[in-house]
Amino acid sequence: MRALLLSAIVMISLAGSAIAQTRILPDDPKLLELIKSRVDDGRATGLVLGVMDADGSTRIVSYGDRGADAQPLGPETVFEIGSVTKVFTTTLLADMVQRGEVSLDAPAQQYAPPGMTLPTLNGKAITLAHLAEQNSGLPRLPSNMSFADMSNPYADYTAENLNTFLASHTLRRDPGAEFEYSNLGMGLLGLLLAHRSGQTYEQLVKTRILDPLGMASTGIALTPPMQTRLAQGHTAEGAPTANWDLPALAGAGALRSTMNDMMRFLDANLGEPASDLERAMRFTQTPRFTMSPNTRIGLGWITVTQGDGGFIYHDGGTGGYGAIVILDRKRNVGVVLLANRTGVPDDIAMHVLDPSIPLTPKPGPASERGEIYVPPETLAAYAGIYTLDSAPDFKLTVTLGSGQLQVQATGQQKFPVFAESATKFFYKIVDAQLTFVSAADSKPAHLILHQGGLDQKATKQP
Repeated sequence: MRALLLSAIVMISLAGSAIAQTRILPDDPKLLELIKSRVDDGRATGLVLGVMDADGSTRIVSYGDRGADAQPLGPETVFEIGSVTKVFTTTLLADMVQRGEVSLDAPAQQYAPPGMTLPTLNGKAITLAHLAEQNSGLPRLPSNMSFADMSNPYADYTAENLNTFLASHTLRRDPGAEFEYSNLGMGLLGLLLAHRSGQTYEQLVKTRILDPLGMASTGIALTPPMQTRLAQGHTAEGAPTANWDLPALAGAGALRSTMNDMMRFLDANLGEPASDLERAMRFTQTPRFTMSPNTRIGLGWITVTQGDGGFIYHDGGTGGYGAIVILDRKRNVGVVLLANRTGVPDDIAMHVLDPSIPLTPKPGPASERGEIYVPPETLAAYAGIYTLDSAPDFKLTVTLGSGQLQVQATGQQKFPVFAESATKFFYKIVDAQLTFVSAADSKPAHLILHQGGLDQKATKQP
């Protein structure tokens, strides 16, 4: 559910920015200018931006096309929030821990439904904490997903499919040893908590979080009023696309919500806690596991620190939507941004919170990037499936059609890439490039993904 390619890497690369404690959040004209410029330059379809100031007051601006009809975007427009769902799942976990219903450090197998067997390694079991901290050892996605419909890739993945995968999967590392972002792990956590409660995941979220916070326009199933206010989702290239359904892995990214509701959620996550639910929320934010020198993860929430400043965030994206929630607990302010195109502009939300974090410039046109012609026979040699060496369940499928190279990452849309040399190609919809390397000296063919200041190797499958 993450944004394009390895956008989590881009997010973490911003860890060097400090939050200036004396700044106040921008005024409404500046907020509107930020989102308007992103829509007007063609990188977004519609955006709704909400901020919460230190006194608890909120401000919301919106701009762009809802897509489905002539109605404008606004505080009650419904969006898919993708992986922001994960911090609802971990809030459920913290709430159930507080109530004594589950234990963080107990083997997750203890809460599994009949017929489910979780893998272990070296005598170490996956715990609920491991699932919430994204260090369970489970891959990003199960390898038995069929992706029969890439416009709704999770729709046909069932609980039975999940049981089959877990029963046969061998962990690559000990639980708790290393961070690896896993939609599978968080979806599994939601399923386990729902089973323990005797409710569905959606019922559990509603009774424990949504109803207490008055979030009446948030859920998985679209009520008739939500349906009438649903923004049309769009691909990264701006084409209308289908909504996503995650029946077996709902805890990873199935929720839909509005800005008004998300501001209620933001408010509950800031300031001194006034209820058991808010105390559970503060518990989820507490860093527990180190991802990098300046970046740690709690129960779902990621904390970026530098000097005396920092922020806590989670973002998300589906095939047609994007969302991000950012908290600055020291200044008691926060930002929410919702988009009806895949790949929410995280840089805008972070820039609002801390102006020293730069806005991402729009990629130049192909002529400025030096696009060149490459013969189809050369392009054909690059076609194939490439497995990321650092995350074997994340694959890049490269195809050639009508003289155009297309690349599709696991769980994402297919996007064209453009040649700037015979071996190096670039995306126009995200700041990322690919370098293809032919097989030589007994080394298999591979590509290098250049993004967020990192170079990641993906080996071509035979």
